[in-house]
Amino acid sequence: MYTIFGIPNCDTVKKAITWLKENKIDYQFHDYKVAGIDTATLQSWCEQVNWDIIFNKRSTTYKELPSSLQQSITTAAKAIPVMQQHTSIIKRPIIVKKGKVVAVGFDARKYEEIFGSGR
Repeated sequence: MYTIFGIPNCDTVKKAITWLKENKIDYQFHDYKVAGIDTATLQSWCEQVNWDIIFNKRSTTYKELPSSLQQSITTAAKAIPVMQQHTSIIKRPIIVKKGKVVAVGFDARKYEEIFGSGR
């Protein structure tokens, strides 16, 4: 079973969920706003995918951080506490299966490659 991590009102998460449903891919949803995210999970993701892909510097949340804090975020170790405190800064969605990141963000063509054989 896949787990999709995100925020339910995010348009990109909605697109991903719609795609998964249309393609009959079973998943469970992890809402950052309700359940948060633990350090170990973020560390694991940052080991699998470069931390600056998971840490969304284009987000409104990031842009609203003080510039001194923005400039200090130069490693996964510095990014993880910020992602825990400001979950909206995490790139969405992140899809995981058995602890392995299989997708970050939404791209229908990439989803077809990733999930196509799993139907």
